[in-house]
Amino acid sequence: MSSRFHLYVSQRGEVSKAQEYTMRILALVAALIAGGVFLLLLGFNPFEIYATMLKGALSTAGMRQETVKLMIPLCLTSLGVTLAFKMRFWNIGAEGQICAGAIAASYFAYFHNHLPQGILLSVMAVAAIITGGLWGMLPAYFKTRFGTNETLFTLMLNYIIGFFITYLREGPWRDPQGGFAATPRFLKQARLPLVNFPGVGNVHIGWIVMFVILIWVFFYLRYTKQGYELTVVGENINTARYAGMPVKKIILRTMFLSAGICGLVGMLQVAGPDRQLTDAVANGRGFTAVSIAWLSRLSPIGIALVSFLFSVMEKGCSMMQTDFRIPASMSEILQGIILFCVLGGEFFINFRIGRTKKEA
Repeated sequence: MSSRFHLYVSQRGEVSKAQEYTMRILALVAALIAGGVFLLLLGFNPFEIYATMLKGALSTAGMRQETVKLMIPLCLTSLGVTLAFKMRFWNIGAEGQICAGAIAASYFAYFHNHLPQGILLSVMAVAAIITGGLWGMLPAYFKTRFGTNETLFTLMLNYIIGFFITYLREGPWRDPQGGFAATPRFLKQARLPLVNFPGVGNVHIGWIVMFVILIWVFFYLRYTKQGYELTVVGENINTARYAGMPVKKIILRTMFLSAGICGLVGMLQVAGPDRQLTDAVANGRGFTAVSIAWLSRLSPIGIALVSFLFSVMEKGCSMMQTDFRIPASMSEILQGIILFCVLGGEFFINFRIGRTKKEA
């Protein structure tokens, strides 16, 4: 008789906060070690690389400004998808919702730029929120009406709106004075004003919007009736129906808010750092936001912290490419290794791997 070992995965019981934090710290250490091994195989000193990444993101006021600029859209998009995820509605369409908001804001920036700056920017923001929200309500309506899969629906909408920007850039909104296909630059009144960020310097006003939305989402989820309703729908939709909650209305309302925040991100990007409508207005932030939201366990405060760490890593990797002549693909692999290890840590917080011995 011979014996074999069989592995199995089981859910953990109650895990204390101390154990959670310990596992996350160990996952971060494992990520740094794995990344260091990868860098050693490439012939680089990992300590020098990591030091350069921190230096590139935080050493000077100018670099801190760039890090904050990267953090603003990441944090806001993560807050947006968190509302939907809390309801167990898998909004993978933040990329498209950012684009929808950017298009709406750009329309007013190009064709109604005679308005005073304050009024114009307010109209652009409202238009971006409404357009992004309505774009996000499409999959929500089909989900509640026909039971469609929201993951595939929201994902496919990303490509539709993305190619629509390409059409505008190469067609009706193309800059006639440009040498290549591009939209015109925004006039001054359609650009976000700069506001001093303590310890960083002048950053566009989007950082204030980020903190306002962060506080609003925190209180909305924790202290409002609507936040309680979407949480109940996420935990058990049948319980919500039994309690008399208007489930369809809650889904539509929450998706409008979720996508509306993402649409606002599009306005902040085109009126802030980009100053024009481009194909790269979303730039993968919608997908990164999914990882940030889950790593933060759908906590608004955690989202702010993880978004900052992601921004430091992204800005630091660009510095690493410049100083060490490392290709962009290598720095993306390094980011992927670190992210994979951290996500693996989240798995072991919720599950355990065991083995059982069986006789062959």
